[in-house]
Amino acid sequence: MTNIAPRDLRPLWEQLKAEAAEDARTNIGFPGATDITHEQLADLMTGVLLNNIGSPYDGGHGRNHTKDLEIEVVNLVADLFAAPASRWGYVTGGATEGTEHALLDARRRYPDAVVYTSAAAHYKIGDLADKLLMPLVVIGTDDGGCIDVADLAGELARRRDRPAVIVAVAGTTMTEAVDDVPAIAAACDRLSIRQRRIHVDAALSGLPLALVPVDGVPRFDFNVRAVTSIVVSGHKFLSTLTPSGVLVYRDPPQAALSAAVSYTGTANVTIPGSRSGHTTLLLYAALAGLGSEAHRARIRRCRDTAQYACAQLCRIGVDARRHPHAFTVYFPPPPAHLAERWVIPADDRHGHLICMPQVGRQDIDALIADWKLSMQPTPAQRGRLSRLLAAGATRAQP
Repeated sequence: MTNIAPRDLRPLWEQLKAEAAEDARTNIGFPGATDITHEQLADLMTGVLLNNIGSPYDGGHGRNHTKDLEIEVVNLVADLFAAPASRWGYVTGGATEGTEHALLDARRRYPDAVVYTSAAAHYKIGDLADKLLMPLVVIGTDDGGCIDVADLAGELARRRDRPAVIVAVAGTTMTEAVDDVPAIAAACDRLSIRQRRIHVDAALSGLPLALVPVDGVPRFDFNVRAVTSIVVSGHKFLSTLTPSGVLVYRDPPQAALSAAVSYTGTANVTIPGSRSGHTTLLLYAALAGLGSEAHRARIRRCRDTAQYACAQLCRIGVDARRHPHAFTVYFPPPPAHLAERWVIPADDRHGHLICMPQVGRQDIDALIADWKLSMQPTPAQRGRLSRLLAAGATRAQP
């Protein structure tokens, strides 16, 4: 028989805390807010089991859940996106789970549907389409990362006899671009594609744009009649400190018609069975506990910091850009050795930084200082340059 001997884990916890604190100073490339903490929930988070198994719209067996608050969270988010009274939703483990639920619902409605999304969409969408055995068509983007609606229309026209499931994005991973959802819907209308679903992955930009709209950014909420579902992340803006999301449908999905499972006493309507009831507490505390005005102030600070970062990078010669609404500043891939200190993700076109609420101008200034140093030649490069200049001077002598 194998035994697990008890160990003093306090040194490990202290080490992890120190590592996280160090990472927080230089990890400005991934969207995750950490400025809101939840000490008032400590007893509930550490001393109570809360399992929101199954549908939030029926209690099931027992009271060890937070489903009443889960419905309030769904409604708070649904109201921000102008969802009709027929709305339905649940608290997910993240935006990817919400997108999977939307794709699964589309597949149940239209078994021969084709999924369309942009090349700038989240990398997991391809995995989800593959998992659900749904054909996927990847659409090109413009320079800023928005879906090319003309390219999409062409691909839709080639398959106009098939139902279409379009995953639009409100906040792409690299540039935080927002797809033109009204134009996407209009393209479907012109092609008479009536069997369609438009799901909006609004993981990062959804809540900020719902609370503080920016002129010129296309609408993507339920005021656009073609939108069938929207998902947002909790940890990206609401600082839940654990991955989470909120999925909202215009109308209940087919799964919502499921009968209750006798074992749980609740309908099997979500991707997982057991779901964290603690996540609902964190979302409710962030949304209802702070209120809209506090979040609007956070949004404006983030955008101001992003504008400052963009200007400072341009000042030292970096071709930095940002969309007017975005927390994200993107630029050509940065010097490789800058990544020794700073966490700045990059692909073959762009690197980026994201000015989440905990990122201040002092952090941008520190990055700029390091970036300027990275642009200076190394001793080896200076030596090579000196030799080349000396050789050139020798050749120039008569």
